[in-house]
Amino acid sequence: MEKKVNSVIKPIQILKALLASYIVTALLLLLLTFLLYKFGLDEKKVEIGILIVYLVSAFIGGMIAGKLAGTRRFLWGTLIGILYFALLLMISIGVYRTIQGESSMLVSFALCVAGGMLGGMLS
Repeated sequence: MEKKVNSVIKPIQILKALLASYIVTALLLLLLTFLLYKFGLDEKKVEIGILIVYLVSAFIGGMIAGKLAGTRRFLWGTLIGILYFALLLMISIGVYRTIQGESSMLVSFALCVAGGMLGGMLS
């Protein structure tokens, strides 16, 4: 009996991958908060830590999406990275009512997409 490879990922599977990404984000941000409290990290180190959290979270989401999709994994990982960033952007706009730091926003976008794509490729 042949095993059929599912090349279409379902919306519920995308939501699962995004949910996993945001759970990882919450856990890593809690760890970063603890490190900030314990060691009194300066602002630059915290910003770098946040970017690392974005990268790792998108990577995990991309891995999950790639495993669920089976084929074209890097595309599904990229999609997860884009959706992960889009939700972060919507939350940021909802809280601050404006977009702050356009240059750092571009770096965050690139890291989210690259992390998701790499996760999808390595899944």
